[in-house]
Amino acid sequence: MSSAAVYWLSLLGVGWVSATVLYGLSRRVGLIAVVDTLWSLGIGLGAVAYWIAFQSQEQMAFVVLSLVILWSSRLTYHLITDRVLPGKEDPRYARLAKYWGAAAPRNFLFLFWAQVPLVAIFLIPITVAMSAQDGGAGVADFLAVLVAVVAFVGEGVADRQLSRFRSNPENRGGVCQVGLWRYSRHPNYFFEWLHWWAYVFFAWGHSSWLLTWIGPLVMFLFLRYISGVPPAEKSSLESRGSAYRQYQKTTNAFFPWKPQKAES
Repeated sequence: MSSAAVYWLSLLGVGWVSATVLYGLSRRVGLIAVVDTLWSLGIGLGAVAYWIAFQSQEQMAFVVLSLVILWSSRLTYHLITDRVLPGKEDPRYARLAKYWGAAAPRNFLFLFWAQVPLVAIFLIPITVAMSAQDGGAGVADFLAVLVAVVAFVGEGVADRQLSRFRSNPENRGGVCQVGLWRYSRHPNYFFEWLHWWAYVFFAWGHSSWLLTWIGPLVMFLFLRYISGVPPAEKSSLESRGSAYRQYQKTTNAFFPWKPQKAES
């Protein structure tokens, strides 16, 4: 069996055990939102495991790894402090629990297990980007670093702006339209999507370059149409009503752009 096959099989095995243990913890604390940390942390640890397993000595490969760790650490920390530690269930999971009823415990276990193949899917562009580094940095590598930094800073700023807005009691029931949220209803999702373009540039010219497109394409599909924008919009409409509907009319859902004039 090749070393690559051993890596991916080990990743799946350890991942499913970890997902099961984390599911048990989430049931104990009564918070399904714990599942969100499994994905972000899993990708960071998976990238480190790949680095150790294949012992790449290329400097730019280490740059790719460092950016993955930076991204994973920030997002995991944000998810823990913003969703897990407050102890308030994410509206998405509360809605699913109500919809599934008695089947919720079983279905949520499957949700935790589903994070493992998702981690594997998003590790593909990262591992390709790391293995593509066989020389000094080129123009595409500098562009990749620039994209990764812009995405890291943009997502962090968007998360802080939203957290600061929500922490102010005077804004209760209001719609955040400050900073980046004035130009996109979900700037955090936009910059998360932008992050995955970095690996496309890192692997530029590599024989497996097309595999790196999995990152931005699959991420856009999930964020824009499945697990990102749709449930977030539904929750906002339920809690903010007409104010959020007006926000929808003036501000792009995903890509930042100049807001339109509000209707009188």
